[in-house]
Amino acid sequence: MKRVPLIHIIIATGFGSGFSPFAPGTAGALLATLIWLALSCAVSPTLLLIITALLIGIFTIAGIRSANAVEPIWGEDPSRVVVDEMVGVWIPLLAAPAGNLWYALAAFALFRLFDIFKPLGIRKMEYLKGGVGVMMDDILAGIYSLILLIVARWLIG
Repeated sequence: MKRVPLIHIIIATGFGSGFSPFAPGTAGALLATLIWLALSCAVSPTLLLIITALLIGIFTIAGIRSANAVEPIWGEDPSRVVVDEMVGVWIPLLAAPAGNLWYALAAFALFRLFDIFKPLGIRKMEYLKGGVGVMMDDILAGIYSLILLIVARWLIG
């Protein structure tokens, strides 16, 4: 049996959060939200935006590669692969004011709702093969969540 390099396991499982026995996808999204909140306390809002965008880009590419590496052994879109949830929740966090817990929670909740119920074409993304399919449904859920968060910020003023 082929062994998966440790780096792919670390990335695919969202630094191990995917091994959570209860709701691994939620655990991965929660870890990503906590990482964002910690960063928002440590860096300027502009730098936070740049770092969040970089995290999305880097972990999208790394997530596709890592999901491709683990799928032959763990099966198609295994539940312990949660890097997609991490990227997905970072997307709406682009619209959250730095350090704002309420917007962070809203981004988390919106993303998880879109991720769980998969409306508006999100489910169709799962038909894509390999790591791209693993990542794309959560990226689209993140984009829909981002749009709603932007609208909410605009309405609230």
